[in-house]
Amino acid sequence: MKYFVAILLLSVAIYSCDSGRTAMNGGGADITAASQDTVRIANDSLEYEIIIIEPGFNSWLVTQRPRGYYSQTYLENKNQLFVTAYNQRVLNPMQFDPNLYPQQIDYNFGTDYGYEVNYLLFNYFQYFMEVYNQRLPGGRG
Repeated sequence: MKYFVAILLLSVAIYSCDSGRTAMNGGGADITAASQDTVRIANDSLEYEIIIIEPGFNSWLVTQRPRGYYSQTYLENKNQLFVTAYNQRVLNPMQFDPNLYPQQIDYNFGTDYGYEVNYLLFNYFQYFMEVYNQRLPGGRG
């Protein structure tokens, strides 16, 4: 399993080299599928960018509850729990696999990132927990 995760991360890293070709548009949120399994969300006015590079994430996402099912407040509250737990695991590489938790997520709890960002981040955490058999506070099951 350890070798599988290492190979998966290496292939994702190589695969992600092509994701830098996507350009940002105007001042609104720019959501681009740079490739089939790369989702990029950016906003010039708030100066943020989220890039989700995960094989199978897009095909998994279409099987989930649709946009609008959850309220933005619900998604923000869940994302606060997930980001806090995730970042704590990044800071504890002796207990948690640094290949699964490579870097902290800079999510400012006071910033309104909008519905789309919160929806995709929430669903990425659900995907992460399901695919990598991880449990984060507030997650399913």
